[in-house]
Amino acid sequence: MARIDKQDKKNNKDDSDLVDKLVGINRVAKVVKGGRRFGFAALVVVGDQRGKVGFGTGKAKEVPEAIKKANDDAKKNMVKVPMKEGRTLHHDMKGHYGAGRVVLRSAPSGTGIIAGGPMRAVFETLGVQDVVAKSIGTSNPHNMIKATFDAFNSMYSPRNIANKRSRKVAEIFGNQPKSEINKNSIDS
Repeated sequence: MARIDKQDKKNNKDDSDLVDKLVGINRVAKVVKGGRRFGFAALVVVGDQRGKVGFGTGKAKEVPEAIKKANDDAKKNMVKVPMKEGRTLHHDMKGHYGAGRVVLRSAPSGTGIIAGGPMRAVFETLGVQDVVAKSIGTSNPHNMIKATFDAFNSMYSPRNIANKRSRKVAEIFGNQPKSEINKNSIDS
């Protein structure tokens, strides 16, 4: 019987929280002297449904092996996405990759995920409940997902903006009384 050490148990525990969605499988053929050799390329999105998501690709001679390689690649490339109230995006954003362009918009509660194909898989694994997304240009799943992740890279939470400006989150939103704002501007 194989021995399982503490590190393996910890990795298995982390992996059990992750949700993976298969976005697409392509069959590719290589023509050789005896005929064709087939291979498979898989595209997978992995997320914890609490703000972390990643995508990966894998190629192999068999479909399950390609999916496994894609899962491993996706787990290595996970990013943290700040979410508003744990259900939607903080602000609207655009992303592009190659000919793929996407527009992501935050939505009020109860809207649901209004997005097509590959972007829907990204939002479901991310844990977003309300979002409106539109793909403009290509319908290639690789480019759509990469454009979506490009948009995520341009997202900022109010906490990030407050830290950059050395302010408090309340000051960023303007929830501070005017007397305190005037006092702060005089002090500066």
